[in-house]
Amino acid sequence: MSNKVKPRTLAGTMELLPADQIIFNQMVDKIRKAYESFGFLPLDTPILELSEILLAKAGGETEKQIYRFNKGDNDLSLRFDLTVPFAKYVSINQNELAFPFKRYQIGKVYRGERPQKCRFREFYQCDVDVISDKLDIMNDAEMVNVIYQTFKSLDLAKFTICINNRKILNGFFEFLEISDKKVEVLRIIDKIDKIGEEAMRKELDKIGIAQDKMNKICEFISICGNTNEKIGKLREAEIENEIFTEGLTELEKVAKYVKAFGIPEENFKIDLKIARGLDYYTGTVYETFFDEYRNLGSLCSGGRYDNLTEFYTDRNFQGVGVSIGLTRLFAQLKEMNLIKSKTEAISQVLVVPMDEAATDFALKVAQILRNNQINTDMYSNFYKDMKAKLKYADKLNIPYVCIIGENEMKENVVMLKNMKEKIQEKVNIEEMLKIISK
Repeated sequence: MSNKVKPRTLAGTMELLPADQIIFNQMVDKIRKAYESFGFLPLDTPILELSEILLAKAGGETEKQIYRFNKGDNDLSLRFDLTVPFAKYVSINQNELAFPFKRYQIGKVYRGERPQKCRFREFYQCDVDVISDKLDIMNDAEMVNVIYQTFKSLDLAKFTICINNRKILNGFFEFLEISDKKVEVLRIIDKIDKIGEEAMRKELDKIGIAQDKMNKICEFISICGNTNEKIGKLREAEIENEIFTEGLTELEKVAKYVKAFGIPEENFKIDLKIARGLDYYTGTVYETFFDEYRNLGSLCSGGRYDNLTEFYTDRNFQGVGVSIGLTRLFAQLKEMNLIKSKTEAISQVLVVPMDEAATDFALKVAQILRNNQINTDMYSNFYKDMKAKLKYADKLNIPYVCIIGENEMKENVVMLKNMKEKIQEKVNIEEMLKIISK
């Protein structure tokens, strides 16, 4: 009777074959490079935190989804997002940090959700935030530029960054005298693209929103036109509310700066349906969609928030940030065949010593290649025949094989094989470097 354990991967986690992992890593590198191009600094907080730290701001469904356990005397949890650890980090290090503090973090987070297609228990988030005691509205506009430049670098599909301002919605709800239900209304509005207007009306009816007010909500979030036209219609709406006016002024400034950044109109629009269901957003909110694949949902979302560190320090911080759920995005793109494994290899050349006697020279050649910033693999299983060695290179899409035997060692040359063109020639070290570096 076998006592072996059947190998399997936990549902809700992602493991990739090397070709796909290369693509995933390239996406991470592009996102990191885009974030750093704006001066955002890298940050890496622990995956494990004390439960009282993570749960200080949590509640309801969030608390139910946190992975929590005891180890010795410690009550520990796996981080649910990157925002709460960020708040803790700022609170601890506030006297050493330069403000405004611009940080990015790319790392795994954990949520005890029921695994579904393209929804994970363990997944990568790519966050970027800027915080300070007082944060000018231009930072909200720059965040649009960060999203734009990041998705342009990924070069996946046409996309639109949709923005709104929570103050506009909150002021409008005050004007309608439904402020006591604003959180519920916001969450319902935020789902309209998924459930449609009829279902949205039914949900509004369930929480006691009168028909006339329901009609005004639907009419309001359906305001159409280009950026200037929408702002003009909001100005003409005669909504007498201080919070609404403040939000509209902020939105108008953001739109002005976005244009100054040179972001095309086709990649940016005001969308009054964007509400972001989380109640800690206090101003500008963002969601980003592929134009032709709206069914994928928001690819990058976030917004302006106040009191980031209110549970850890008396010092008040304002902030604005966005996050890309990279694991979910990658899985969706793969599912729809929008990205495919490329033929790119990690190694540009495979060095193959024909026998043990040629090993020293082969090691020298490999190091010369690496010293010239050429990724180099070394095949050291001497018992395999040449056919097997070439098959190895071919399977890994390595473009060149550098074959070294006794003759090559004596002549201080290599036999360089071009795997794509199926040709090989004897060349000296300098010629080898020129050919491979082309």
